[in-house]
Amino acid sequence: MRPKGYLDEQFCQVEDLQDEANPKFAEEVVFLFFKDSARVMLNIEQAIEKYPKDFARWDGHMHQLKGSCSSIGASRVKNECTSFRNFCGEENAEGCTRSFQKVKREHTILRQKLGSYFQLLRQAGPAGIATRPAGK
Repeated sequence: MRPKGYLDEQFCQVEDLQDEANPKFAEEVVFLFFKDSARVMLNIEQAIEKYPKDFARWDGHMHQLKGSCSSIGASRVKNECTSFRNFCGEENAEGCTRSFQKVKREHTILRQKLGSYFQLLRQAGPAGIATRPAGK
């Protein structure tokens, strides 16, 4: 049921922190991730516009986004962040621009998939959460 290929083991660890006292922990963490990551991506977009070829600035913002992705296990977005950072290291503005479009696309797909995932969990109710296979 979880979006395969988009999340790594870290997401399972976030889910494992849920309990009866905080049954929506993972959903809340993901909500905060998307709120924060949208702000960081706007900062990246503005930096690319306002500071052409300031690769250190671009890389700093992307480093922040990559860290956020790592914290929730957003592996595909994180991988695109790594590509962007590699282009920064090469001072390849065109590569950065292309890579940033991929970051945004993967971010959007992940948001849609996780939205559907949490909606299914809510429909399943507490029994669906309680029977979730460990580590899956």
